This record gives sequence, structure tokens and C-alpha cells, in this order.
Amino acid sequence: MHIRCTKKLLVELKVEPESVSEDNPLFSWHANLIMVNRRKAIVLMNDHNRYAVVLYGLKAKDFNRFTEIALQGIRETFQAEGISDKVIARYLLHTGEVSMTKTKDRTSVARMNKVCDNAYFFDELWDNDSIFQPAMGLRISRLLAGGGNKSYIYPNEEMYKDLALFAGQSIFEAKAAVLKVTLRLENHQVWRRLVVPLNKTFNQLHQILQAAFGWQDYHLHNFYVYGQAVNSENYIREGHNEQVLKPIVNLVCDEEAFSYPGEVNMKLEKDVKLLEYIPASEKLTYNYDFGDDWNHDIEVESILENYDFNYPVCLEGEGNTPPEDVGGEYGYEQFLKILADPGHSEYEHMVNWGRMQRYQDFVINYINIGLKGL
Repeated sequence: MHIRCTKKLLVELKVEPESVSEDNPLFSWHANLIMVNRRKAIVLMNDHNRYAVVLYGLKAKDFNRFTEIALQGIRETFQAEGISDKVIARYLLHTGEVSMTKTKDRTSVARMNKVCDNAYFFDELWDNDSIFQPAMGLRISRLLAGGGNKSYIYPNEEMYKDLALFAGQSIFEAKAAVLKVTLRLENHQVWRRLVVPLNKTFNQLHQILQAAFGWQDYHLHNFYVYGQAVNSENYIREGHNEQVLKPIVNLVCDEEAFSYPGEVNMKLEKDVKLLEYIPASEKLTYNYDFGDDWNHDIEVESILENYDFNYPVCLEGEGNTPPEDVGGEYGYEQFLKILADPGHSEYEHMVNWGRMQRYQDFVINYINIGLKGL
């Protein structure tokens, strides 16, 4: 494999560029050194499909073993895609000895610079606790890129095609869960049936649910995971001595939540994959916007042993999601009451406000277009 480094990166690595012959571009990457949040980051771009792998927070000792780290970065990013371990192992085995060389040409450098520019747009994705940044790589690789001759590509989809051709087989082999997710409303039926790969994290499930229900990710959220209803120890009393199933873990979206501990053990959602709790747990809840208090009940309906895709799919659903910041269920009822009365003094204002909040009818095709990029 060739890693074609910019002059700045070669200086940082303290290596002399090797002379190399042309090779399969699927096993050739351009690499550049950039500074982000006062940390050194390296962006690698595949020469055949412009797929991105990102490393972050490298120190002097890391540059001394850059080849090892670069290969591990590719491995972890491919794993985050849901690519099977067999295909990843075969790809890395085929890389052979890694050669460090100069950049190829101005076109390749321009394309790589564009990939680097994209890394600055998603500051919330940087993981300060790891060199490897698969979330950033996946996000950048899902951006439309010019393919030459007025054509455009999605680098992630091109990488899938290249790996499938190289491996001669399907590159995705993952378990998935069929989930029925119901928004808890007294007077309306709003639900989605989703197929979700179990190698996704709960943070990714949050993004999936935002897309499936049309939420805008303006507010905090969390998940509760429930154990099996085996004996009385799995229940707690609530309200008028009503017994409810006790959560076994509360998965939270940020570190600040740990300042307000409760009786249920907390974990950061970004560190937990679905397969750690599904299918052992058949019931979960997703709570979004602690002000309007939108509660979603998640039921695990079945498990698919061999799911051929790495993205979620909405199979069916019903009902419109309330607009953001409508004021909870009571506010939603008032909103609908005004929309149903064109003669109401606030009708025009409420129609425009709903449009600004992206309030719209449930259309499964639009949802699946959004889910494919997750």
C-alpha cells in the first residue's frame, strides 16, 4: 500500500519519500496533516473513491508508529461501517508493505484538501478520547463529491462497490433488529417500524430516530433499557402503588448528565452498541426534549441474523410527528385545533410557524432517503 504524504506530513514523520510504481488505487491513500482545536490530525483519502479515514490528537510517539496507526484507523472506520471482519482482514492483508511517498498530482491534492476542509465543519464529531475518528470519517465520506467530467459520487458508496468487487462477495454481514417505535400520545397513533443494524451505537440510534420521526435534534435525550420481567426484583412502585418494570441502565447523551445521578446506572450512549442490550432486552424507551417530554416506546419485535445493508430502513409507519417546541402534548392539541380552523385569528401564523418547524406528513420514501445516510 502507498500513503502519499504532503510535504508537511513528511517533515512531521521525519521520513524520506520512497520512489514507488503505480499500483491499484484502492490500496493507495493521500494523507495530509492539519491542526484542529490545537491538536494534530491526519486525514487520509483513498485514491480510487475519495473515502476518508481520520486520525486526531497525534503526539510525537504516534508519528513514530504512523503506519500501524493508519492501518488501525482504516480497520476501525470499516468496522464502524458494518463491513464484515473477513473483508477487512482480506483488504489489510492485501496491502502488503506500506510505502511512504510524495503526493501524486495537483488534482489529487486538490481533492484531498477538499476532504480536509470538510473535517472542520463537524466539530461536534471529534472524540477527544481516541486517535481513531470513525464517526468523522463516515460523515465526510457521505458528502457528495465531484467525480470529474461533471459527475458526482458518494465516496462511501464507491468504497462499498470497490470492496465488493475486490472481495467477490457481500461486504456486510451483521445482525439487525426489527424495532417498533411508538411515540407516546394519548389521542394520536404515531409509530415507525425500523430495521436497525445491531453494530450501531445508541448515539447512532438517536440519530436514526430523529430522522424516522422528523425531529430536529434541538434538545437533550436519553434511553432507558429494561430487563426481563422475571421476578418482583425487576419492578419498582410508582404512583398509586402501580408496579412498573425497572430500567437496568440509563444511556445519556453528554457528560453533564452524570452531575444528576439517579437510582439507575448511567452510561454514555456513544460508547455502547445496541448488541450489548438487544435482543436480551426487549423493551427500551427513548426520551427526547425534557421540556416537551416526548417519550418513545421501543419494542424489539425480531432479530435478523444476516442483514445485507449497513444502514437502517423504515418498513412502515403511521402518523405525523408534532413540531419542535410546540409545548408538549397539550400544545400539540392546540396547534392542531388552530390548523383545523382557517377562520381562526392565528391560523396563518400557525401554518407558517409549522412550516418553519418542518411539520409535515409522514412519507416513508423521504424518511428512507435520510436513513440511508446514517
